[in-house]
Amino acid sequence: MATFMAAACLPRHRRIVSYRAPKEACTRGSKSDNVASTINTRVWVAERALRCQFPSVVPPTAPGFQQFYWRQSALGYGRSRPALTRLRVKVPKRVVTPLSVDEVSRFWSNFRTCRDLAIVGLMLLQGLRSCEVLALDQEDLILSEAQIRVRGKGNKVRLLPLAPEAVQLLDHYLRLERPPQCGAALFVCLKGRARGTRMTAAGLRSLFRHHRQTTGVAKANPHRFRHTFATDLIRAGISLPALMHLMGHAHIQTTMIYIRITPQDVYQQYARAVAQLVRPTPPTLP
Repeated sequence: MATFMAAACLPRHRRIVSYRAPKEACTRGSKSDNVASTINTRVWVAERALRCQFPSVVPPTAPGFQQFYWRQSALGYGRSRPALTRLRVKVPKRVVTPLSVDEVSRFWSNFRTCRDLAIVGLMLLQGLRSCEVLALDQEDLILSEAQIRVRGKGNKVRLLPLAPEAVQLLDHYLRLERPPQCGAALFVCLKGRARGTRMTAAGLRSLFRHHRQTTGVAKANPHRFRHTFATDLIRAGISLPALMHLMGHAHIQTTMIYIRITPQDVYQQYARAVAQLVRPTPPTLP
């Protein structure tokens, strides 16, 4: 309190003339997230007051803990300047849980067109992002070799193997539903005035929204299918470098986010490891 009173008595050019909350204070989230954001905001304001009162003192810095405030200038508000502090409450991370087998079966079985089944199949069986699915061209498919060419983030191209189920779904879509002479896009609109044009992100969101309401699987979305794909492969024993290539990640730390080991997974891996150990026989009691 004394710090704020002292800051209020400072000359006008050294007072805190504006306040702008950081982004995390404005986002909606759980109660714990809001509490942490409120505490961080108060620490941030207190630090500004101390820096105005003692401008010659170099504040301690901590990498990664950075907020921005607006500095007053002669012509109004100047450029944003970093305010660093080592006092910060850790905000809980959001945990994405994969879909269960029943939820995937209920949601996937509700689709009726080969196009929609193929789109969901590429997300669930290949782990593609929604933007990667929409950006696919017909020439990116190599069905004879069960491969697909994907352009990921940063326009990076990776060649992925196709699951047999995905090959069958794509073949049925190309032979039965895709309109002829509709350009290079792989997934196109099938009805209305936009028939034959590339499917948009808004159309994909509308498709998933409709089937979420119909099936009652509220958590079904493209990213959730991608997370389910990564979790299933981790449980099947795939290596992290191979999964990183399949997911299109530049750093393995990003792939680690998708790994969520349950107590059942720990028990199964422990039992498998113990069964392979060569252990000495314990001595018998007399």
